[in-house]
Amino acid sequence: MLKDLEINAVLPAKDIARARTYYRDVLGLEPADTVDEENLIYRCGNGTAFLLYRSDFAGTAKSTQMGWGTDNFDAEVEDLRGRGVVFEEYDFPGLKTENGVADTPMGKAAWFLDSEGNILNLFQRP
Repeated sequence: MLKDLEINAVLPAKDIARARTYYRDVLGLEPADTVDEENLIYRCGNGTAFLLYRSDFAGTAKSTQMGWGTDNFDAEVEDLRGRGVVFEEYDFPGLKTENGVADTPMGKAAWFLDSEGNILNLFQRP
């Protein structure tokens, strides 16, 4: 049954070398596996993972593609800002950020773009 299977995110990258450098230098992540030169697997907490693969369609999605949950939102935001991450500003009905951070009934959240234009986020539930 799907409900019992591990889930993995999949993110496109137009330039896999540029993306690999960004994920290493800015986000502090190294691939755990390399399927080939155009498919990199990254492992994160609690057995989660994501595949970064070469695609001409990277950066075309207009919504969040992947996010990290944290128990220490403010420290993570500060760390990412120190690494050069710029958080997006949004002002939509039901969602407004201030200094890149939204405080919602679902918790705190912040969004940023990776080197390929993918929308990523960081969040903390209340």
